[in-house]
Amino acid sequence: MANDLPYVLVLYYSRKGATAEMAQRIARGIHEAEGVEARIRTVPAVSSVCEAVEDSIPEQGALYCTEEDLRGCIGLALGSPTRFGNMAAPLKYFIDGTSSLWLSGALVNRPACVFSSTSSMHGGQETTLVSMMFPLIHHGMVICGISYKESALFSTTTGGTPYGATHLAGPDSDFPLSDDELTLCQAQGKRLAGLALQLESGK
Repeated sequence: MANDLPYVLVLYYSRKGATAEMAQRIARGIHEAEGVEARIRTVPAVSSVCEAVEDSIPEQGALYCTEEDLRGCIGLALGSPTRFGNMAAPLKYFIDGTSSLWLSGALVNRPACVFSSTSSMHGGQETTLVSMMFPLIHHGMVICGISYKESALFSTTTGGTPYGATHLAGPDSDFPLSDDELTLCQAQGKRLAGLALQLESGK
């Protein structure tokens, strides 16, 4: 793809790999929209040891997100595993450092969606999604859910909500993404990219 294409940022934190796999599937949906590309980024873990630092480039997986990655996106997909019904600390730590973007209004009117992976069916799938929406709303972003036109919302027996894509990972975080979960991830990415292009063209 051309380097000058606008991009939708897929920003996530993943510890066991499920959220990272969801991010890849959402990116696939973004690429279904013509004229936009997906940029996948992650955030480093948070250490309780003050002297501990991560290498500037991860050993594997996506690159770490920068403020410029966020500033330049035309849309954002934000993903996290569930931690007690909330987003994981590393992602919250990164978002807490985006005050300069909030002050400048850099993300106002850009669409955003959220996605999450949980160990149990009722382990906070929807509360985690909502917790990720709060800072996005403060940034002035437009929240994009999943439409009930997606039949997988009716057939899924694991993850998948109108608030955003979810995955039931199981107590050992080793359940594969179901067909419905994969379908909903991809649909969410495609819808987000379409809305991003519409809002961008209307400026």
